[in-house]
Amino acid sequence: MAVLSLKGGVGKTSVVLGLAGAALKRGVRTLVVDLDPQGNCTATLDPDATTATLADVLADPSPAVLVQAIAPSAWGPEVDVLVGAEEAEAHNRPDPDTARLWRLQRALAGLDGMYRLVLVDCPPSLGQLTRSALVAADGALLVTEPTIYANTGIQRAVEAVETEHAHNPGLRPVGVVVNRIRARSAEHEYRIAELRELFGDLVLPTMLPDRSAVQHAQGAAQPIQRWSTPGAREMARRYDELLVLVAGAALDRE
Repeated sequence: MAVLSLKGGVGKTSVVLGLAGAALKRGVRTLVVDLDPQGNCTATLDPDATTATLADVLADPSPAVLVQAIAPSAWGPEVDVLVGAEEAEAHNRPDPDTARLWRLQRALAGLDGMYRLVLVDCPPSLGQLTRSALVAADGALLVTEPTIYANTGIQRAVEAVETEHAHNPGLRPVGVVVNRIRARSAEHEYRIAELRELFGDLVLPTMLPDRSAVQHAQGAAQPIQRWSTPGAREMARRYDELLVLVAGAALDRE
């Protein structure tokens, strides 16, 4: 599953980490692919040192390089990380050729059923990295927050998914998740209504409130599911609901 938004700062990486934590709690073997050159997923999951990174995989998508770039996270043995790196930005060409677009898919195909769930944290731009994720993925989860500029970004993201369907006929949008909602905000209510008018049932019923516990858990390099505050427990419930909505088939698979 590619997790994307074409506007930065909407909490896309937080959603990836929340879903990874929910999968961990359920015992679902998961790989997090840190495609964002900022490497925030890698920093929070705190994997063991590797001899290769995602940048090396994009240069050479062979099984040998892929194995060298994957490490267990500090969260638990069920969650591994395909380690991100700033050097991946060199592969983020604005108009890549078809061969480059398929490199990530070729690499991940070599995993051969090792994971029940693969979450790809995309950068907030539509270059080779995000498009590679869409070519490789079965589904795309679109993340937004209820603001005017974020809603514009999500429109572009939906269009990107539709465009990459030509390269990957199996790709489907699994939904739009609205993040960082503030209670009793008229502006947020208006923007959520706007999203529903634009995208209908694609807007998922599980929405994520704005809770400081998310940043606290990430700062401690811990899944929100292990944080003990009321806000953290609420977010853990929401992420579990979201995981079931967007990855139910993976959860049910033997």
